[in-house]
Amino acid sequence: MPMKSRSVRVALTALAAASLLTVAAIDTGQAPARAATADFPVQLVTVDTSTRADKELLQSLGLDMTEHAGHDYIEVVLHSPAEAAALHAAGLTWDVRIPNLALHTAKVNEINERYAARTERSPLPSGRTGYRTLADYNADMHKLATMRPGIAREITLPHRTLEGKLVHGLAIGRDVREPRDGRPVFLIMGLHHAREWPSGELTMEFAYDLVTNYGKRDRITNLLNRSRVIVVPVTNPDGFQKSVNDGMLLDLREVDDGGTVSLLGSPGNVYKRKNCRLLDGQRPVANECALAASPGGFGLGVDTNRNYGGLWGGPGAASEPADPTYRGAAPFSEPETQNIRELVSHRQVTTLITNHTYSNLVLRPNGVKPDTIGPDGEPIGQPHDEAAMKALGARMAAQNGYQNLHSWELYDTTGTTEDWSYNATGGYGYTFEIGESEFHPPYPEVVDEYLGAGKYAGRGNREAYLVALENAVNQEQHSVIAGKAPAGATLRLTKSFATSTWNSSISDTIETTMRVGDSGGFRWHVNPSTRPMVMDRQYEVLADEPIRSKTYNGTFIAPTQHTDHTFTVKRSGVDLLDVTLDWPTPDDLDLKVFYREQDGSLTEVASSEQFVNEKERALVEAPKPGGYVFRVINYASASPSYTLTGSLYDTEPKTVPRQLIENYTLTCEKNGKILQQIPVVVDRGQVVKADLSRCRARW
Repeated sequence: MPMKSRSVRVALTALAAASLLTVAAIDTGQAPARAATADFPVQLVTVDTSTRADKELLQSLGLDMTEHAGHDYIEVVLHSPAEAAALHAAGLTWDVRIPNLALHTAKVNEINERYAARTERSPLPSGRTGYRTLADYNADMHKLATMRPGIAREITLPHRTLEGKLVHGLAIGRDVREPRDGRPVFLIMGLHHAREWPSGELTMEFAYDLVTNYGKRDRITNLLNRSRVIVVPVTNPDGFQKSVNDGMLLDLREVDDGGTVSLLGSPGNVYKRKNCRLLDGQRPVANECALAASPGGFGLGVDTNRNYGGLWGGPGAASEPADPTYRGAAPFSEPETQNIRELVSHRQVTTLITNHTYSNLVLRPNGVKPDTIGPDGEPIGQPHDEAAMKALGARMAAQNGYQNLHSWELYDTTGTTEDWSYNATGGYGYTFEIGESEFHPPYPEVVDEYLGAGKYAGRGNREAYLVALENAVNQEQHSVIAGKAPAGATLRLTKSFATSTWNSSISDTIETTMRVGDSGGFRWHVNPSTRPMVMDRQYEVLADEPIRSKTYNGTFIAPTQHTDHTFTVKRSGVDLLDVTLDWPTPDDLDLKVFYREQDGSLTEVASSEQFVNEKERALVEAPKPGGYVFRVINYASASPSYTLTGSLYDTEPKTVPRQLIENYTLTCEKNGKILQQIPVVVDRGQVVKADLSRCRARW
């Protein structure tokens, strides 16, 4: 979309010398008045983004955007005067919400210390009273596996991090040390982004909940008898270790008339987002990542949640290494994402949750808007399983009070965990954005997020995770291959395919195994054989004629002024309100659409603010009955007149048709020797029987 403000990317390196910004100027989002001091306080600011163009412009600046966003704002971490100058140069305005994040973290540390001092044991399943370090996570996983070896087993992912660390997880389920027996898998993860400490905490607490309550609570016992759960609380241990270690060293000393932050170590990585890839293709030398000069540590590394293969390199993932959403040199270039890729590809993960902070959101695929034209020249559309994934999102959100949204409703993203996992395997995938307003809030808030508070007390994310686990074992939401085979035989299910990136494709493989039990009968819970990416997907087109249409002919509006026109939707059930604005000269008018509330106030429901000579069009999906106001604004126009039209339409779903039907290859093996091989096609919710009589005959 053409942008009204400057559309070129602001190079932060060029702006580094232009650090003319005072703290007062930063607080108001106004022009800088004088040179700032060298100790610029890292800040959390709310940037005004009332239009899609504003959001796209902000994304182009390479700033440290959070996942906290709404229809007219996105929150950003400012690490330097140059970044504030970049915002100002782009014509964007903002308010400061947390003026000094280091000081704020120090205050949170004090709150946590007081909480731990007065609380012998928290209500969490582990009883923990404060944030874990990386060593704490590894010790807790070892403790659970040692405490209940029949249902908990430590696992180590195959790839060491760039600093050489092992990435650990926990497998949980009945007879977890026995060979895989065809049960569906639920995967829950945390800490892709280093500074998002609660994402690991809640992941770890769910592991405690399952392990300690197996055999005590019927619901959990039943679920673990029917599934295997994989828990990876820290997917990015290099980055997390820097963030949490530096963060816990921030201390308050009552000096200077009210307190300053005493830096008992380097605080520069407290708000680190990414991994420790400092140069593409190279591993950092010892301690290089911790000492590398980057404001807040955020600018260095690869954003591992933009490095997955699905549509890698598309909107919302940066190509410049200094950008916070840098996607990496290639799809799956990072050991952290390679680990999760192999974990998912070697198990039938029917439901997946990746935890993040913050915004109180349950996000589902896709990461880009349905009308975005994808690499195949067709609209990306809605996910093939949109209705079911939306319904599951709603059930989970009903437990924690979060919003149930597509990822693109914040801003576009590509190369994310669940976009790849869903489109490559068919297993449902979600991102949880935990907490309302902070990356790592006071620990009592973590307790409330897990167990629920207020009207959600007793539910919270604990209950949402259990709902997700119930979906993982629900065979109506995945597929089943059933049959008879020799007891002790190894069944192997494989499929190779090309996963589309934004400009090319990569080779992907699913290879999973199970062992046939003593009875010889088997039921293997799997994902559908045909991937969602190649199945039919829908988007909406307007009917040929409107239900009703009204045209307004307007006259000259003075610059910066506006004229309002009223419109009424008389009944429910209308699919779309389409408002168009045209004028005869190459000038610039803007359009906003408001709904008039019962008290007379106006709520903005749509807008269009295109560049010069681009005509305006605003859409309101499923408009509710009542009065609307169409506002025509003279942004920069000398036009003597304009034509404004409001039309109500039914829409017709259009389908990008299924491209192909895919099959698995099922082999029956004895001691590594293939005795039979057959193709298997299975759809979601379907049970198919596999004829392995030749394998039984040759056994």
